Amino acid sequence: MAPETNTMTSTTIGDTILKVEHLSMKFGGLMAINDFSFEARRGDITALIGPNGAGKTTVFNCITGFYKPTMGMITLRQRDGREHLLERLKDFEITKSAKVARTFQNIRLFSGLTVLENLLVAQHNVLMKASGYTILGLLGLPTYKKAVGASIEKAKYWLDKADLTDRADDPAGDLPYGAQRRLEIARAMCTGPELLCLDEPAAGLNPRESAALNTLLHSIRSEGVSILLIEHDMSVVMEISDHVVVLEYGQKISDGTPDHVKNDPKVIAAYLGVEDDEVDEVIAVELEGGDR
Repeated sequence: MAPETNTMTSTTIGDTILKVEHLSMKFGGLMAINDFSFEARRGDITALIGPNGAGKTTVFNCITGFYKPTMGMITLRQRDGREHLLERLKDFEITKSAKVARTFQNIRLFSGLTVLENLLVAQHNVLMKASGYTILGLLGLPTYKKAVGASIEKAKYWLDKADLTDRADDPAGDLPYGAQRRLEIARAMCTGPELLCLDEPAAGLNPRESAALNTLLHSIRSEGVSILLIEHDMSVVMEISDHVVVLEYGQKISDGTPDHVKNDPKVIAAYLGVEDDEVDEVIAVELEGGDR
């Protein structure tokens, strides 16, 4: 039995789910993010890309509450119309109330627990509430038993989506690297997010593992969940993204479809490490190439 899923109506598809306005983040004398704005649409996979040190993870940390930005506004609009100013919420409130989930560059599984147990841990708050914070669980009342059953079904559902059903009883630490990545994403989905933030999910994956990841991400999008990801693997970005935003030195240099971004001379110059005063030369070369 599938868990209750997020459904999108014609009035919500394409709506803005996340709006970042004039975001700035300063660490001492270093301006890591400078007046950065973008929007992510509901139902889209939005990729945030850029050279190393561009400020991508800093943006993620501001969105998910690990940093409080120096300036700017971050608005998340839920499906029911409620809006949350994320820069004003504590990190746990961003997950609980605004329904934002996140994974990290470094895998953070409970390696000693089984694959299934990792997904149940993600539903800890729901189970604790159903248990009356212990007493109802100890008494084994029907309400608690029903909540446990629903949590197990949700875990099994995402195990199947992540192609990990056969490994459900294995320790999470015994999984291959690519399978651990998918498990971490499945665990995030067990929290019931509307926006899923993934920090370099394809890092270290071989082509077969990347293909399995892409399948999982498309499946998540089909559930009505919007995805915001940081990624260095351009083959992954261009294959699965609907919308790409490019950062360089904490500032936005391009914003649009994958085709628009990959052909943007400013993006090409940034990835080639070209200095600002040489960007015009790159643009001229691109224009000459297009005229041939």
